[in-house]
Amino acid sequence: MPMNPTVMKIFARSHTFWYRISGGVLGGKMGSAPIALLTTTGRKSGNKRTTPLQTIMDGETIILIASNAGHKVHPQWWLNLKANPEATVQVKRDVREMRAEEATGEERERLWQKAVDQYAGYANYQKTADREIPVVVLKPVQPGA
Repeated sequence: MPMNPTVMKIFARSHTFWYRISGGVLGGKMGSAPIALLTTTGRKSGNKRTTPLQTIMDGETIILIASNAGHKVHPQWWLNLKANPEATVQVKRDVREMRAEEATGEERERLWQKAVDQYAGYANYQKTADREIPVVVLKPVQPGA
């Protein structure tokens, strides 16, 4: 059963606070999975929004799974990225400018499997979500590009 959205929001704010002040020492992992802070621009408000998310590293790219803990709707951070794919990601104390795109086809299948191998819960989320869970690829923005 998916987690209550209000509880998720409270948890995310607390997690973000401790992650930032400790440089990821507190909140930098959930079990063995690495956590990063994703900051997007709100598609309606224009305000910056930060969400702690499990990450999968794939070379220079960071992979995020828009599972929304198995809810039937996409997470707000993914809707924000679809409207404005520019984002910042903090991994420990390292802050990077990134650009998001949705993985498709064989790339999506490869990255989805990599994500499920890291956290088997994604497979359960897919069963309850009643939608294809997006696999999001964040690529570093090159200075001057």
